[in-house]
Amino acid sequence: MLDATYYIETTGVDPYKNLAVEEYLFTHCPENNVLFYLWQNQKTVVIGKNQNAWKECQISRIETDEAVIARRLSGGGAVYHDLGNLNFTFIAHKENYDVHHQQQVLLHALQILGIRADISGRNDILVNGCKFSGNAFHEKKGHCYHHGTIMVDVELEKLEKYLNVSKKKLESKGIASVRSRVVNLKEVCPNLTIHRLKEALKTSFDQCYDRKSLLLREEDLDPEKIKTLTQKYASWDWIYGQAFDFQYTIGHRFTWGEVELQFQVDAGMIMDVMAYSDSLRPDVIQSIPAILRHHRYHNETMAQAMGCCHSLDRTEETMYRDMETWLKNVEL
Repeated sequence: MLDATYYIETTGVDPYKNLAVEEYLFTHCPENNVLFYLWQNQKTVVIGKNQNAWKECQISRIETDEAVIARRLSGGGAVYHDLGNLNFTFIAHKENYDVHHQQQVLLHALQILGIRADISGRNDILVNGCKFSGNAFHEKKGHCYHHGTIMVDVELEKLEKYLNVSKKKLESKGIASVRSRVVNLKEVCPNLTIHRLKEALKTSFDQCYDRKSLLLREEDLDPEKIKTLTQKYASWDWIYGQAFDFQYTIGHRFTWGEVELQFQVDAGMIMDVMAYSDSLRPDVIQSIPAILRHHRYHNETMAQAMGCCHSLDRTEETMYRDMETWLKNVEL
């Protein structure tokens, strides 16, 4: 049962604070409410929960241009934010969380602006066949969020300057470059502004949920908790992770995402594993080190270990089975 909807918009462009606000809202959303959060970051590369910052980003170029790198809670791939981009987040408990309904809020807002868009799969929104919005998802203990970008007037040349996009990923989508498959909404609606988009989104949110949303302000949030979370998102350990010396690396592009595993091996035994992926199911990727650690670095042994993993979720079960088959046949 839905009791109320809330709208909140941050005015700052610090990615670490904005991600902190998002996590705070995610963990503090009342059970029968839906929150709609709009926010912007200035010159930021945002990577997915399980991505390797060193591999995904041109770190020296980012630092030279005084841009920053941030890591979000959700899975998926790296994206570039600037003030020509608007970020959105829907937050709700599982019983009121509906990705299709939330996407309709976005599509209806664009219709209000005279733009016809289409959903592609679960995580992209397209106009004229080109992507302007990528979506990602996070769930924990019944709390859920769905967030994404809306590119209005982004400096698209920064995409290829700052991001190292996998050739396997491009080949799987049948395209030559990231730039060739993305578009700014200003290219199809020249008079569009971020302000007009925000107003359309607020109107659409109220119409699609058939109620007037209540205003939630930054001042209503716990400043100390926001400060603590901001420090977490800005920390070296969170952004870059705990790197270690590895001896072996294997990787593969699946239909659901790319996976790279790095191994520390001693006397044929796996001592440690790092798992990186742009998969939208970060929990599966995070489970891999514990599954493979302390087993023999051997095809059959690793495949058997992966074969013991099961999930009631159909997508996650497919991921485990795909990795089991891959590990059984990959050249080590």
